[in-house]
Amino acid sequence: MQNRVRTAWIFLTPMLVVLALVALWPLGRTIWFSFTDANINDLGATKFIGFENYVGEYGLFANPNNTDGFWASDWGLSILNTLKFALVSVSLETALGLGVALLLNQEFKGRNWVRAAVLVPWAIPTIVSAKMWGWMLHDQFGILNQYMLDWGLIAEKIAWTAQPEYALWTVVAVDVWKTTPFMALLILAALQTLPKDCYEAAKVDGVHPLRVFWKVTLPLIRPALMVAVIFRLLDALRVFDLIYVLTSNNNSTISMSGFVRREMVDNGYMGYGSAASTALFLIIGLCTVAAIKLGRMKLAED
Repeated sequence: MQNRVRTAWIFLTPMLVVLALVALWPLGRTIWFSFTDANINDLGATKFIGFENYVGEYGLFANPNNTDGFWASDWGLSILNTLKFALVSVSLETALGLGVALLLNQEFKGRNWVRAAVLVPWAIPTIVSAKMWGWMLHDQFGILNQYMLDWGLIAEKIAWTAQPEYALWTVVAVDVWKTTPFMALLILAALQTLPKDCYEAAKVDGVHPLRVFWKVTLPLIRPALMVAVIFRLLDALRVFDLIYVLTSNNNSTISMSGFVRREMVDNGYMGYGSAASTALFLIIGLCTVAAIKLGRMKLAED
């Protein structure tokens, strides 16, 4: 037994060393910078300032100069935008992905070709798809506005990615188009493992297909469904590229990752940006733990 444990550690050690170098060291350095006034233009003059970047005069969470409240601050808006984006996009992608997976799980001619075609939006790099949709959604030359005008759906052209009332939901729609195939693929993999005798017995007994779905299919695929939702939630909470390409630094759509990038790169505030990055890490961790616990509660009830 001791030899097996020793052998396991020998094989794991290189991986742990690499993980420490590429993940733990940058994370630790970011946390350290969050307690300093580091500026990208003069890192040599960095001073330790404690929790000033978090709860100080110009801190993330307790800025007394912000009379409109925390949620009106740029950081508060970025949290709200990210949570809205994550909850709505993941919910829609899960529902649509489940529907697509159920269709692709049926036997029909050309099924393999359809499965391959469905994956195309997910296979396109995010930057490419965002730029493509940016052209189609352009308020002057975009094909979407032109078609909607021709069909009488709108009276004038709309700046989908610039107007605050449309921008965030436009980004959500593009993300749903791109990522629904990912959810469908994971759910389809779960559907492929289900025992067929349950469905044959239900068919013989004349059970309605909807009842079979709610009482047999959904409970059996729920563990895989929860894994897919958690993976997608993690990805949605750290969204940056899609929002940045479509709407740039628009405050109505800026995400937490976008806020971190703006403070650290555009403004050069390494300390303040590191504090926002650390807060982002903790928020994602809390959301993940909450989602896992909720999923376990659902599974325990079943």
